[in-house]
Amino acid sequence: MEKIFENSLWSSRFISILAVIFGLIGAIILFLVASKDIFDVAVYVYTTIVTGAHPENFHEDIVADIIGAVDLYLIAVVMLIFSFGIYELFISKIDAADNVETGSTILAIHSLDQLKDKIAKVIVMVLVVNFFQRVIHTEFTTPLEMMYFALSITALAVGLYFLGKVQKH
Repeated sequence: MEKIFENSLWSSRFISILAVIFGLIGAIILFLVASKDIFDVAVYVYTTIVTGAHPENFHEDIVADIIGAVDLYLIAVVMLIFSFGIYELFISKIDAADNVETGSTILAIHSLDQLKDKIAKVIVMVLVVNFFQRVIHTEFTTPLEMMYFALSITALAVGLYFLGKVQKH
């Protein structure tokens, strides 16, 4: 009875394949949406150049849209790392990753803590990119607002510095 229960319990780990499959589907969707966003920006730039028009916030809008796409790409990467990590932790080691030089270092997950660390670092980058996307359209009216902006940039830089320090150890 104990052996049957333990085998059943051990086999229940395969339910995590749902997280792997739907994580990959989510990543693919995000990659496609981000790519469409970049394509739309390219079409917008092309039509703007051809027509000779120059909208008021042309450069800011282009940069914000591209940064938004980069944000989606980074979230897609989070989903990929999540899917690979869950698969390696609960299902099986990915043999194909061992045959590729970069695959063994980028996507190799040996513990839940490693998975959390990799995802956390990418999420921090998503937040940084999202911050800069929002700042592009911010209008500063007082010197105090400019000081807050400078302090927020400094805080981000310090945070990224320490994140890099933690990563090396």
